[in-house]
Amino acid sequence: MLYNYGMYTVISKIGNKLHECDTLDQAMRFAKDWSGFVTIISTNFEVCGIFGVDTIKDGKCPDGIDYDWNKSSRIGRVKKEHV
Repeated sequence: MLYNYGMYTVISKIGNKLHECDTLDQAMRFAKDWSGFVTIISTNFEVCGIFGVDTIKDGKCPDGIDYDWNKSSRIGRVKKEHV
């Protein structure tokens, strides 16, 4: 598929063009509102994923779900166990 890569193009998981934006900020806001897996493409730039949580307050995500991600329990865990 051909897209205008001068802008930021938001593409669905199955390759459908969803939206074009002038800025990365606009594209990321659209992707967050879409609430699904997308790819954002521009000239020399590509990022993909599910965009969502911006802030954690009192241990909760904006939707009220407990935030339990812990860097120390994921990154470098194996190395720490061997030391």
